[in-house]
Amino acid sequence: MAGSIKIGSLFGIPVLLHWSFLVAIPLFAAIIGIDIAISSSFVFEVLGLSGQDTTLITEGWNPYILGVVVALALFFCVLVHELAHCIVALRRGIKINSITLLILGGVSSIENEVPDPRDELPMSLAGPLTSLGLAVISWAAVLAGVRFIPYPPVGGVVVFLFGYLALLNLILFAFNLLPAFPMDGGRVLRAWLAKRMPLPRATKIAADVGKVFAAIFIILGLLSLNFILLIIGVFIFLGGDQELLALRTTVLLRDVAVADVMSTSLVTVPPEMPVPEVIRLMYATKHLGFPVLAGDTLVGMVTLEDVHRTPEIDRDAKQVKDIMARELITLPPTAMLTEAYRLMIRYNIGRIPIVADGRLTGIVTRTDVLKVMDLREM
Repeated sequence: MAGSIKIGSLFGIPVLLHWSFLVAIPLFAAIIGIDIAISSSFVFEVLGLSGQDTTLITEGWNPYILGVVVALALFFCVLVHELAHCIVALRRGIKINSITLLILGGVSSIENEVPDPRDELPMSLAGPLTSLGLAVISWAAVLAGVRFIPYPPVGGVVVFLFGYLALLNLILFAFNLLPAFPMDGGRVLRAWLAKRMPLPRATKIAADVGKVFAAIFIILGLLSLNFILLIIGVFIFLGGDQELLALRTTVLLRDVAVADVMSTSLVTVPPEMPVPEVIRLMYATKHLGFPVLAGDTLVGMVTLEDVHRTPEIDRDAKQVKDIMARELITLPPTAMLTEAYRLMIRYNIGRIPIVADGRLTGIVTRTDVLKVMDLREM
């Protein structure tokens, strides 16, 4: 997901942290630290445990230390929540490409572009149910603290920490079950609908329901000046459309090989061609990129972007080999068009050379992909 950084790997799965989480953790810690007296009173009252000793909770730098501990614990709970999805997916033979952690949940990028409702339903429920389990464990720790810790100030700290975690995990459980696609509840809704109608239609309905919740979150966020609700609302609104587009693309391009759509009448250029000649060739052919061949060997690709990156004053003195891209992504003719399109999106490229037995046999462009989608949608 855009705006995320890799923080490590678990079970060989890259774990990414979204920028919103990076902002939320220190902000959340500061809010808890500043209003620790109010926060602790609220937690104790909700849990029905008023009268706890708050001496250590409010002393010195302890409020901010506790704020950091709660914020990091929230991070851990969200990670466990998302790992639950992945464990169920792996047990069902589904490959996980990455995990992205958000403020109130996460997103798992799975290999299967067209999910089976029989797999999606248990995968989607695994996260919220894990959060509910963490809430129960935290509540058990609260009861143990009340009963077995003889020193009231320490008992107050334990009750506050685990009580806060119990409430946070209950919020994670309830929030993620809202039918706001692409969140867990929205995926449960899609899985239920997909048993009764085609998957693209089920996804469209789930995404539309998600947009209603997104609008509610955005309005509430604006009225209350709550940036977390705003971020969640925007994520739901954009995320639903992105998944709908990805599913539409996969369904429309299914069973189409690049050999079926690639262009075989190729315009190629040699490495020694001057850049001004390449520009004139682009005007003449209306092509914005050319494979670069040294003899029969593909050695690079030169595009309009490469020309734009070259200062205009230097273009007359440069040749194709000076500006071309040398590290190319290529595919064999037997590759599926869905794979080609995923590579184009991931690496932001407009064309992929098709190579068989070391020789250039064709090229497939984004325009080719879009034409196929338009034709198959008729």
